[in-house]
Amino acid sequence: MTSYRNSWLSLSKPTRLSDAITLAFPSMVSSAAPAQGTPYPGYFWSAVGAINYQFYIDHRMAKGNKSELIQNPPDFTTVVQAYIIWGLGIYRMWAYTGRRLLSIIPVLFGISLLVFLFLHLIPGDPAVVLLGERARPEQIEALREKLGLNQPLYTQYFLFLRDLVQGNLGNSIFNLLPVRDQLAGRWPATFELALAAMLVAVALGIPLGILAAVRKNSLVDNSSTIFSLIGVSMPVFWLGLILIYLFAVNLQWLPPSGRIGIDAGNNFKTISGFFILDSILQGRSFGEVVAHLILPALTLGTIPLAILTRITRSAMLEVLSQDYVRTARAKGLNERVVIWRHALKNALLPVVTIIGLQFGTLLGGAILTETIFSWPGIGSWIYEGILNRDYPVVQGGVIFVALVFVLVNLIVDLSYALLDPRIQYR
Repeated sequence: MTSYRNSWLSLSKPTRLSDAITLAFPSMVSSAAPAQGTPYPGYFWSAVGAINYQFYIDHRMAKGNKSELIQNPPDFTTVVQAYIIWGLGIYRMWAYTGRRLLSIIPVLFGISLLVFLFLHLIPGDPAVVLLGERARPEQIEALREKLGLNQPLYTQYFLFLRDLVQGNLGNSIFNLLPVRDQLAGRWPATFELALAAMLVAVALGIPLGILAAVRKNSLVDNSSTIFSLIGVSMPVFWLGLILIYLFAVNLQWLPPSGRIGIDAGNNFKTISGFFILDSILQGRSFGEVVAHLILPALTLGTIPLAILTRITRSAMLEVLSQDYVRTARAKGLNERVVIWRHALKNALLPVVTIIGLQFGTLLGGAILTETIFSWPGIGSWIYEGILNRDYPVVQGGVIFVALVFVLVNLIVDLSYALLDPRIQYR
């Protein structure tokens, strides 16, 4: 609703809208509109709802006296205008969301086609991988016929599309298990790791970027620049091995791999697949689960942390040079209020964009991090599928990752209007 403040203020003067309301709601509006300050009938409150009155109080008279507004509520036409503007905002948001969701269909179609073609261009035969190189030709051909690999490529692709539309991702060639079930088992581990990595990046990157912008060209700024360059250029596998050596092998503070220890895992029941949530529900092994998550999250969150630090610094430097920031300082506002309330809010759009892109990327799985820490996520699962020439696993995994990435970016786009009231959905 905040994104329509300007529209609301533009309708604060009397318009011909009151005539339209009178024609549209003849049973609710008398021949003469209520005067300013006239209380509303009970059925009007039930029709419009308290949310619209609160909308009026918060946005139409944000600097006024709320107690006076409650004693002297606005007239009928004014609140109906607020109701219509609020309804138009909800309609535009859902219309925009619907168009974006429909645009996912051609994206997934193109991705499925590319993945299918690339997989079949990779040298190697799944039948040979399963049976071994010493298998007889007739055995290989029989297995290819059983798996449907001897059919033309266009036939295999259309069969895959038919199953995909029905929500069936097929069965793994290697272990014959349904791809959908394997995906459901791997996804929670990837989500936990990606969320923990982004929490590390956001909790450290945004404050460092703000501090570097406020103290431009200082030791803090130069140190954050060096730290960002090191974080971006440092290989993930090398950092992971260093962290394991320091904190797991040498100091023995944290476990080196896995999602939970062997002893704790024997008495641990998987409910949702999210081990942190499951440990809270069971009231056990919470510290064990968090301890196993720390090193992978630090390793995976290093690159997003470095990127967020630089983006936040650049956005804050641009905002801090604006006239309204200088005006706020000239009015004598506290520097913390200027930075955190005025400058940061207007610098968040590029920061939120990077957070969405990085989080969507991490949700696709981190092959190196998952491999080093023996983390059973989507990335390592797809990598194993590529090595085994397991076409259904790779196709299903990539399409799921693409779908998650598109949905995350849609959520980020919808959040823009909450951060900047000037942005509207079209």
